[in-house]
Amino acid sequence: MELTQQALADRILYEREGLIVVDKPPDLPTSGRTLDDPDCLQYALIAKKNQMVWAVHQLDADTSGVNVFVTKKSLVSKISSRMRLKFSRKEYLVLVHGVVSWNNRIIKAPIGKLDPRNLGVISSGKASKTGFQVLSRGPNHTLLCARLFSGRTHQIRIHLAHIGHPVVGEEWYRKPACSLHFRQALHAYRLHLSGDPILFFEASLPKDLVSLFCRLQIDYSA
Repeated sequence: MELTQQALADRILYEREGLIVVDKPPDLPTSGRTLDDPDCLQYALIAKKNQMVWAVHQLDADTSGVNVFVTKKSLVSKISSRMRLKFSRKEYLVLVHGVVSWNNRIIKAPIGKLDPRNLGVISSGKASKTGFQVLSRGPNHTLLCARLFSGRTHQIRIHLAHIGHPVVGEEWYRKPACSLHFRQALHAYRLHLSGDPILFFEASLPKDLVSLFCRLQIDYSA
């Protein structure tokens, strides 16, 4: 995805004292394989700032929403540590297949390599914990708020597939792959950073998900 400088400027939620928070669009990785890979948000920020920029955390290419960067390498560990504090919260909106029978649920299931190419729930994996809360139910799908307590690759997607409610648009952890949407219906909605100062960021629901929710009769308002 090509991101113009004006489009990038419009997506910056916060910029102060070396911290840059961006509402990442879908179809764009957080960072590339190398620093000169132009197909990523990090590269666009480096070009805009004309200086080095580091990603504090990664979002999947298809995942939209709150993405945190810094202009000082020393801030990476500092902000990462704040994200892990007890009262910090990372919350995602996620639309799943099926109408779930519960309202709140905690999934504790270790995630690791099933084979050299695939991740999944496996007893030898790393401890992983995700909290889910139902926001809205439709005829065949459910909108959830997901809270990450750990940060494993594809954690939300893997945990939801594990309990039989894969993400709408899921290609890797659903067989057959879901063709209802061009990407996973996963949006990094809110980030609350405890510490000094306390910071709160929110990224509005993108237009493609608004249209998807309408099509699948999911009632959502923020």
